[in-house]
Amino acid sequence: MTYPNVQLHIDGKWRASASGKTIPVLNPATEETVGTVAHAGKADLDEALAAADKGFKVWRAVAPFERAKIMRKAAEILRERADAIAPLMTMEQGKTLVESKGETLAAADIIDWFAEEGKRAYGRVIPARGPGIYQLAIKEPVGPVAAFTPWNFPINQVVRKLSAALAAGCSIIVKAPEETPASPAELIRAFVDAGVPAGVVDLVYGVPSEISEYLIPHPIIRKISFTGSTNVGKQLSALAGLHMKRATMELGGHAPVIVFDDADVDSAAKIMSAAKYRNAGQVCISPTRFLVQEGVYDRFVEQFVANAKKVTVGNGLDKDSRMGSLANPRRVNAIEEMVQDAVSKGAKVATGGSRIGNKGYFFEPTVVTDVPNNARAMSEEPFGPLALISPFQKFDDAAQEANRLPFGLASYAFTRSAKTATAIGAAIESGMVSINSFGLALPETPFGGIKDSGYGSEGGTEAMDAYFNTKFITQTGV
Repeated sequence: MTYPNVQLHIDGKWRASASGKTIPVLNPATEETVGTVAHAGKADLDEALAAADKGFKVWRAVAPFERAKIMRKAAEILRERADAIAPLMTMEQGKTLVESKGETLAAADIIDWFAEEGKRAYGRVIPARGPGIYQLAIKEPVGPVAAFTPWNFPINQVVRKLSAALAAGCSIIVKAPEETPASPAELIRAFVDAGVPAGVVDLVYGVPSEISEYLIPHPIIRKISFTGSTNVGKQLSALAGLHMKRATMELGGHAPVIVFDDADVDSAAKIMSAAKYRNAGQVCISPTRFLVQEGVYDRFVEQFVANAKKVTVGNGLDKDSRMGSLANPRRVNAIEEMVQDAVSKGAKVATGGSRIGNKGYFFEPTVVTDVPNNARAMSEEPFGPLALISPFQKFDDAAQEANRLPFGLASYAFTRSAKTATAIGAAIESGMVSINSFGLALPETPFGGIKDSGYGSEGGTEAMDAYFNTKFITQTGV
């Protein structure tokens, strides 16, 4: 499989940057340069902005029914090309081929769902206080969107923003990740080949801070959507607020998992170990802080560790690999430091804890037990294959620990008691709570956090709201 030299897509054309400048793309499994990506400068951004402005005027006038046809065609194209796209994603990001193909196919489902939802963006008629008066609330597309996406899910993180924007009638400039550029470019290509008009979907790469600082304040951009770290998200949110731009922020998390004494321990360990090591733990909703009630603590640890040891780590292109490399050396160093810090504070390494080999960014599936709260990993998002397991005594102890951090994205709980399930669902401060399953991130369900994990949704009907303005029209008969 040959990795391409990825280009920008601006005003319906695939092209190099105006300066000709490129950025190298590395394969995290081999540390070899596999290709390049075009580096957009100010001239390219100005052209993308003009294109998005023109594209918005065209696309907003297209009936939702017709928009949906084009979007669904894009979804079918994506499905047809999934086998070709998956190796590109694996080469640039490190995840396994199974995960890469699954992400691509899931993106097609997301496109389909938003395509249909766009046809159901209903307004309403408000009963008037007098005769001959009509009061209407209608939804109009907010305008050109700037979307900023990370490397951990190169297609998934783009497709939610892109699909919601297009379904609402907005144009969009996607600033996709420079580390993983080829697979999101193929997503954009599917929309272009499906017939989206020129200027409606534009794609740029470059220096993230330079692009965000230029696009967000620009008067053409009316909405931003960002997925990434809490620190960067706060900066971009402040910049958006300064210029009165609507924003959706999907930021970091540190998801607690609460396993009660009455839980199905085997099921909990199986479900959560699979979730933990998916994409090598580089998932914003990855379970991280495992709080296990004392009565089942030892059994849960035993089962979870056994499952972790079964995970085969290797190059994502190898069919036998069940966990690929981490995406970059930053993650390897961070996980190593967190494990060492936890051990220095009294935690125990039950399995893993080390880098694998000297080539590629591979790390063992790791379980650390009896982790004290003053360990760095208990407060800083690991974003890697590191599970932290600690015991608790009472319900209130678990709820207090689950809510201790400023994050509030995803959380999990396992219990056979309906009473306990209801109570913990109410007690946890989180945008999403999944009980007895890993039931998050479906296209039709809300996806987003609270507190330092951001605001707004990238799933469900709620995701569409941020791409609309509500206009009130009152009309009195003459």
